[in-house]
Amino acid sequence: MLSEALTAAAAAGGTVVVQAAGTDAWTGLRERVARWFGRGDETRERGERERLDRTAGALETAARSGQAERMHDRQEAVWQDRFETLLEGLAAEQRESAAAELRALVEEYGVPSQAAGQVSGNGFRGPTALEDRSGER
Repeated sequence: MLSEALTAAAAAGGTVVVQAAGTDAWTGLRERVARWFGRGDETRERGERERLDRTAGALETAARSGQAERMHDRQEAVWQDRFETLLEGLAAEQRESAAAELRALVEEYGVPSQAAGQVSGNGFRGPTALEDRSGER
């Protein structure tokens, strides 16, 4: 079983994969994630690129059919599980190195921070009003 910090890194990895699909960042992220999973094995890297392409395709299809949110959630969970599985299978010293690489990847490609006064990564259903109170104390 992974530590809370490693589980959080895996979850952030799943989120960043899904958020980058279909964006300008996709090509770079796709390569980095494939290398991360491949661990130096070109055949595995190629397989991971194909898997990432299937994910991007599924997200695009779901967006056109009105199922984007459901597919987004599903793919985040799939990728989190894949990141966790790889981390769990590594020896302790390799696990820490791989986790550091994953954290760097997430930082570079950006899971939005939850900084004070910032709203991101939220889904709103129904009427929603946001009020800027940044000048109030």
